Amino acid sequence: MRPRALIAPARRQAALRQELWDRAVETRREWLEVGVSTKPADHTVSEEIIASLYARHGRPRPEFIRVPSPRAAIPYLEGLPTHDDLRSWLGDRRPPGRFPLAGDIAAGLSQLRSALEAEFTEPPRDRTPMKRRKGEAWPVLPPGQALDSGLPFHEMLIQGVRNALFRSLAGIYLPVRSALAHAAGPVPVGWYGQQDAAWLAHVDAIRRTVQPHLRREREFAEWSALTRSAGWWWPGEHRCVLVDRPVILRTEPVPHAWHEEIRLVHIEYADGWSVTPAR
Repeated sequence: MRPRALIAPARRQAALRQELWDRAVETRREWLEVGVSTKPADHTVSEEIIASLYARHGRPRPEFIRVPSPRAAIPYLEGLPTHDDLRSWLGDRRPPGRFPLAGDIAAGLSQLRSALEAEFTEPPRDRTPMKRRKGEAWPVLPPGQALDSGLPFHEMLIQGVRNALFRSLAGIYLPVRSALAHAAGPVPVGWYGQQDAAWLAHVDAIRRTVQPHLRREREFAEWSALTRSAGWWWPGEHRCVLVDRPVILRTEPVPHAWHEEIRLVHIEYADGWSVTPAR
């Protein structure tokens, strides 16, 4: 049996971890609302933040082109790099010219995400932490069992916030992207605006639970504001295509999901272009 002197601290630590998890769930729900919003995009905010990203990567402010749907963006996407184009820059025979802006933004964002997600301190434990062998993945567990078994809290955030929200939002943008590719061929590298919320929710959950002050807070705030204000967008060297948000977005819960995941039923844009995934 545990010494009586250890029982009270363990109970406090268990209550703290439950409270932190409740905050993380609320954070995930807030960002899911952003991801499925049909409120009009705030192009004024989006343009200013995107212009600052251009400046950060040594480009002048672009011409902004606003379109009502991803389908309406097709005429303006010619010449923008695809993922295969960016991968070609990693080989020995690089294409001529300057590395595409989309690649610069993606690389900068990857570094930012890694730095932000590394700012994590595990909260006090109420029990012996779960162990794993070197190279093994952590088990995927429902939240109650994860708390009871001593799964690291950061792994709980990864599973229950970042990964869960990614599944929900990728389940919206991937069918739209697939329909766009069917209509126009390979889709250039771009960002999904509000539907890029999964990594932001993860970092925000870290902020609201164990690390309230981030060293790169300004950049996090910038991407947060962009995600809250934007629809899809494609950055070119001299112009940036901004897509309005959908006017209809219907989803349904994923049966038996542990973290309130959803899936797309129907999405429609102001110009009438719509996508209904096959069931």
